[in-house]
Amino acid sequence: RRQKRWTICGDGRADGCAADRVLVGICVERSVEMVVGLLGILKAGGAYVPLDPNYPHQRLSYMLADSGVEVLLTQQSLLESLPSHTAQMVCLDSDWGAIEQYSGQNLDVGVHSDNLAYVIYTSGSTGKPKGTMILHSGVGNYLSWCTKAYNVADSEGSTVNSSIGFDATITSLFYPLLVGRKVVILPEEGEIEALKAALCSGTKFSLVKITPAHLEILSYLLAHEQVTIENKAFIIGGEALSVNHIKFWQKYAPQIRLINEYGPTETVVGCCIFEVGEKTFSGGNIPIGRPIANTQIYILDKHLQPVPIGVPGELYIGGDGLARGYLKRPELTSEKFIPNPFCNSKSQRLYKTGDLARYLRDGNIEFKGRIDNQVKIRGFRIELGEIEAVLSSHPHIQQTVVIAREDIPGNKRLVAYYVSQSESLSTNQLREFLKQKLPEYMVPSAFVTLDTLPLTPNGKVDRKSLPAPDGVVTSVEEYVAPRTPTEEIIANILHS
Repeated sequence: RRQKRWTICGDGRADGCAADRVLVGICVERSVEMVVGLLGILKAGGAYVPLDPNYPHQRLSYMLADSGVEVLLTQQSLLESLPSHTAQMVCLDSDWGAIEQYSGQNLDVGVHSDNLAYVIYTSGSTGKPKGTMILHSGVGNYLSWCTKAYNVADSEGSTVNSSIGFDATITSLFYPLLVGRKVVILPEEGEIEALKAALCSGTKFSLVKITPAHLEILSYLLAHEQVTIENKAFIIGGEALSVNHIKFWQKYAPQIRLINEYGPTETVVGCCIFEVGEKTFSGGNIPIGRPIANTQIYILDKHLQPVPIGVPGELYIGGDGLARGYLKRPELTSEKFIPNPFCNSKSQRLYKTGDLARYLRDGNIEFKGRIDNQVKIRGFRIELGEIEAVLSSHPHIQQTVVIAREDIPGNKRLVAYYVSQSESLSTNQLREFLKQKLPEYMVPSAFVTLDTLPLTPNGKVDRKSLPAPDGVVTSVEEYVAPRTPTEEIIANILHS
């Protein structure tokens, strides 16, 4: 595999993949070829653009066009499902005869810390995803800190159990390789059951990166078994971590470190952590803690002045982990990455997260939610405006608004409200329409038809007055019975 990595590196250099000049797309299934491809791109001096093959055709088409990738690494089995594009294609599973003609020697490509490492696309409020440009300096800072803070070299590596398009994969894939530990790549089909099997295999994993939702499902899968997991730590991120998420693990697996890791894509995976330990909490969310190395956190009011302890304000992030900005979005970059008002250097910036937070008396930070229309569900960052923009493009919909509801504690879901003159428009039709344009995780679980959207006195949509979906949903999907033990457990959880 090492030789393949060098050969891909040589192939990339021959194709002009020089530092910061070429973006290289990689659209592969979770596999060893994925690892070889990612390392080959980086060693050739390019920046990779991860493209999840499970994304809708239209979304992949937009990402390929917007990023302008000149080379696309993929697999033979995916060729027919890829949208049309102009990039040169290299199949990592079938083109080795041609690839092996290039040198297998390591190359000096002259990559610097301010060169791009990757461009990862996240949900955008305009209806189109936006590419976040991450630098080698940020990735290096995070991984260097991570390997020490999480004692990575003391155990046996990690599992890769997240999408190539989700930046949590950075943690689970790269840090073990940096210290010579193994990476166990889990299949996408039956992912949670495979993770359970890996954790119960006796392997002493250094850590497993996981979302709160997946951590909770794991606890249900293990609830009736003896917990003999030898995993050293769960690094939990992607959405707010609550007391209910950790109760099982504190009780039945107190030897496992539970670390709440907060950080938007724009600051390289994680920039703030809190280790739970044996602490008890009265309720609500677990704090997000304190910043990692070479990172500054500010909680400011609307005048960019620090707020007192205990007072909520907007969270701003500075330091080595900041992204360069958004690809081909200079206005949005200027809006979200602002000059640091507490520093004389004009090159120092802060990222405006849109998150509400406050300082606790002990100096830790507590996450309080979102200021804008962005939410996180099952670890995925979602701009509600993007769903609304796509839904509004349906010819039979006049008005629409999408919100995240949590009518049952711990069960956050997307609900779409719409006004339509077509009485025959069904939920199944709308869901299929959205599936053509959005990833599965962005398709609302419920659709509510209204005669008019409720408004506030100043004419804005009154989101607080939108009714709960029960009783007014236009139609429901055809019932599909649970197909695996995991699905049966989840169905019972949601039913109870």
